[in-house]
Amino acid sequence: MSHEHLDKSFETIAIHAGNTADPLTGAVVPPIYQVSTYKQDGVGGLRGGYEYSRSANPTRTALEENLAALEGGVRGLAFASGLAAEDCLLRTLLVPGDHVVIPNDAYGGTFRLFAKVVSRWGVEWSVADTSDPAAVRAAVNDRTKVIWVETPSNPLLGITDIAAVAAVAKDVGAKLVVDNTFASPYLQQPLALGADVVVHSLTKYMGGHSDVVGGALVTNSAELGEELAYHQNAMGAVAGPFDSWLVLRGIKTLPVRMDRHSENAGKIAEMLTRHPKVSHVLYPGLPEHPGHEIAAKQMRAFGGMISFRVTGGEQEAVDLCARTKVFTLGESLGGVESLIEHPGRMTHASVAGSALEVPGDLVRLSVGIENVDDLLADLQQALG
Repeated sequence: MSHEHLDKSFETIAIHAGNTADPLTGAVVPPIYQVSTYKQDGVGGLRGGYEYSRSANPTRTALEENLAALEGGVRGLAFASGLAAEDCLLRTLLVPGDHVVIPNDAYGGTFRLFAKVVSRWGVEWSVADTSDPAAVRAAVNDRTKVIWVETPSNPLLGITDIAAVAAVAKDVGAKLVVDNTFASPYLQQPLALGADVVVHSLTKYMGGHSDVVGGALVTNSAELGEELAYHQNAMGAVAGPFDSWLVLRGIKTLPVRMDRHSENAGKIAEMLTRHPKVSHVLYPGLPEHPGHEIAAKQMRAFGGMISFRVTGGEQEAVDLCARTKVFTLGESLGGVESLIEHPGRMTHASVAGSALEVPGDLVRLSVGIENVDDLLADLQQALG
């Protein structure tokens, strides 16, 4: 990829990286190349390296170059979903007999991929509190090839010191993978802190408008990038051109959206800490959050995700989700609109009964970019 944007500010990179003007028409936005195959100039004579859109598509290439630039990597790859990206990564890095350390508060879909899919072909996994580097070190063994981190984590908003865990990974010869979905590259850049690969669900903040499903991998290793690209093509779960275009469109406003998400969430978290029906607020922007100092060090701001526990137990948490009028009851996150959900019965039902089970009285908010006074009033009426 081109590195011409890497000395620019993030806001400029978000708008311009990968977005070269169309050479035929001068269009300032990359076209949607809704095409499956390409005319060759003689056998093997490819124009720009394009032969078949599973292997490469110009709209997807634009997105992949943009993703790499945003994360400060050398190779970005776009997939049909975040889990498709994770699947490709694990099949590239692991063989039967290998071992992985996963967080004790991982996203339910990630846990399901390890527990129900990857484990079937002989990969073992252990759970660790990744917010404690010593716990990660205790969980590794001589077969550990990957240490997996989410920070902030989903849905408990745990914070992991990326640089500290990167040191553990380096000591044991493992790859550090960081799921950067909650933060986005605007708030946090794990590769600069020692991570080997960054994972994104592009569905969330990167797309930002709840209208596309996608995933991404970014690495600062050209060699690993080539291996991942080989498997991306061999496995085939690629991002389509229209989906790639939608994510590129969303990324242009990522910085201004993340600023508003973070600003709104900070005010809502403060209100929740004072509410008598809320027993505990999980938000790294709060000084009392155990990961606050690390988050302040490795993040630009604290993001738009908040979880909190209610005093009335699980049924009260479920009922609360039904009483909001501005916050929409729904899964996913990271869109311009505010969402509310009950992780135990919705996004994290797959971890029920496991070491990763989430509290029944937990509610998760994806704070949107609406007027914050409207959001505060909605939560206050719903809490009663």
